[in-house]
Amino acid sequence: MPPRKTAAFDAKTFLESAGVGKRIATYARKEVIFSQGDPSTSVMYVQIGGVRLSVLSHTGKEAVVATLGPGDFLGEGALAGHPVRLETARATTATTVLVVPKRQMIRLLHHHRAFSDRFIAHMLVRNARLEADLVDQLFNSSEKRLARTLLLLARYGKGDKPQRVLPKVSQETLAEMVGTTRSRVNFFMNKFKTLGFIEYNGGLKINPSLLTVVVHD
Repeated sequence: MPPRKTAAFDAKTFLESAGVGKRIATYARKEVIFSQGDPSTSVMYVQIGGVRLSVLSHTGKEAVVATLGPGDFLGEGALAGHPVRLETARATTATTVLVVPKRQMIRLLHHHRAFSDRFIAHMLVRNARLEADLVDQLFNSSEKRLARTLLLLARYGKGDKPQRVLPKVSQETLAEMVGTTRSRVNFFMNKFKTLGFIEYNGGLKINPSLLTVVVHD
């Protein structure tokens, strides 16, 4: 008989189980989940919605460093010994997160191998994403960066099914994420729409053809 396939570990179900110490927190669009400099006492898991992570420099300049969605963790710095949050997390749409206290999270990682493997995989993907973001900012045009940002928001290239229609996201937010002006974002969005890469129909729909902007030299 062929070997039986082992079901993939479901971190969401595991964290929602009764034996895991946690609380559920909900946030409205644009509401701050935690701020840079707040005590770093927990790790969070995004159930529903989206989160934008940003960093504020000493001169007051803000930079968006990551966007997260369902199935992602945030606040992992608590496990690395950081006493305070190194970034600000803000909901980009109505968002629900599971908040797991630091000590409980460490206990889970030590005693549950499947959960530990899932968390490590998340961190490896996250680090690779940050490296790719740095390369993107250094070498790619703002048009390519916008296309890549839209594809990431739609979760193309992730293990789960792409989210073709995005939650509401403003052009100002996209400009911050891409590192350009709102007028440039507006110009490229109109161009993408004309070419059929995106659609506005009850929300912003991202078509797979947008990938051609990213891979085209």
